Amino acid sequence: MQSLPNLFLIGSMGAGKSTIGRLLAAELSREFRDSDHVIQDRCGADIPWIFDVEGEDGFRQREVQMIDELTRHNNVVVATGGGSVLREENRCALRERGTVIYLLTTVEQQLRRTGKDRSRPLLQCADREQVLRDLFDQRDPLYRATADIIVRTDRRSPRSVVNDILRRVRRLVDPLQADQAAGKPVSS
Repeated sequence: MQSLPNLFLIGSMGAGKSTIGRLLAAELSREFRDSDHVIQDRCGADIPWIFDVEGEDGFRQREVQMIDELTRHNNVVVATGGGSVLREENRCALRERGTVIYLLTTVEQQLRRTGKDRSRPLLQCADREQVLRDLFDQRDPLYRATADIIVRTDRRSPRSVVNDILRRVRRLVDPLQADQAAGKPVSS
């Protein structure tokens, strides 16, 4: 079977990109990188601080540089920030340099997963649900246009999502071998 391409995870905050990414990387014996965490490490500051000092545009510029750098590596699994698809440069880099997986989740699930998280600048407001709905309406079409694969994460264990992603990525890379591995008859 051909080797699997780089895997890039996109989706809303709270979709499980970091958790699923770590599991995928471990399963494939690959390096895992979270673009938001790398930005924080390089800046020596957390994302809310970057937003406060540089504004969202300043953060997005850093994000463009980071996505460009991380997508140039080989044999990686990269979890991107929820807003990474807002910039065309990011969408192009992701599409051209690997397989893009959109982890789709509902706003209700996002609220549960981000309820106590104070590190998300866009959610530091009174009506978190409305913000998440607005972000979903704005970003969902961009996620869909960028993704090779769309995987729902609601009410699923991370392991189940990882297995689903691996099966679907393998089918993209080599449909014949993926069917053989699944025990499906193959016609010649």
